[in-house]
Amino acid sequence: MISGIINIHKEAGMTSFDVVSAMRRIAGQRKVGYTGTLDPDATGVLPVCLGTATKVCDLLTDARKTYEADMLLGVETDTQDVGGQVLHTAQVCVDEEHVRDAVLSFLGEYDQIPPMYSAKHVDGRRLYELARQGLVVDRPASRVCVYAIEILQMALPHVTFRVTCSRGTYIRTLIYDIGRKLGCGACMYSLSRTAVGSFLLEHAVLLKDAERYFADGRENEIIPGADELFGQYPAYRVGEHEKALRNGNLIRPGWLIPCGAKTVANWKETFLDNRKSPASDPRLPIRLYLEDGTFAALYHFIREEGVYRPEKMFLTQ
Repeated sequence: MISGIINIHKEAGMTSFDVVSAMRRIAGQRKVGYTGTLDPDATGVLPVCLGTATKVCDLLTDARKTYEADMLLGVETDTQDVGGQVLHTAQVCVDEEHVRDAVLSFLGEYDQIPPMYSAKHVDGRRLYELARQGLVVDRPASRVCVYAIEILQMALPHVTFRVTCSRGTYIRTLIYDIGRKLGCGACMYSLSRTAVGSFLLEHAVLLKDAERYFADGRENEIIPGADELFGQYPAYRVGEHEKALRNGNLIRPGWLIPCGAKTVANWKETFLDNRKSPASDPRLPIRLYLEDGTFAALYHFIREEGVYRPEKMFLTQ
């Protein structure tokens, strides 16, 4: 079984599950999952986890995401994007300065009401199921955070901007909210996700290219291991205590031996020579490796007990 994370460049017209289905066929295995759903018309970064790396899907979902979006002012639709049914149109009378002020006003945290056409659950039903029945129901707001937002181009009524945001932020809804603030309404014209955590669009591969790598037996060239995500954490092995690590037992600080491990900066060729003592920053999780270099687990320090406990195990039995 192949384990690792492949950075797929999703094309328009595919659902995120379409990508997973294709990767199951390409890799010849069922254990495949994706993180951070992209709408069918959206493009860009979709990290796909294979094998034991599916254990980090939740961590990738929590990662910050960066998008480039084209906002169309003066139009509101039921789906909050240009593909939906038009509900309202208005003349765009605002100038560029007002648009800039409105966009930048969303920097930071705000309460966002998810769109009806979304996978959120309300009373046990997905919102998009209700929306397809023509229903509109009250939805609780979610606290989201816009970490950075930058206007790239303005050719009114179109505005292109880049935004980095927290988990659960709907860019369609952010655009809708900006349009409401401007008083003319707005919908999403196009969307591309350019980053999920350390996974960047410039390093992503199209499905057709991924298939070629697999067919040539070169899949390791495009699939970094799950430890790609944790390059900022100290890396150790445990020498003669490897059996305890394999079994997911407690690890004592005195057993830890610094080792080289892959880093996020350049997972193919860069190695971290970790010289920190195990007690240098007990707040950080640590990566633990077997003697043969296999990534085994993430552990975290329990101060009260003076030992490390497993946070996530990545070994297969």
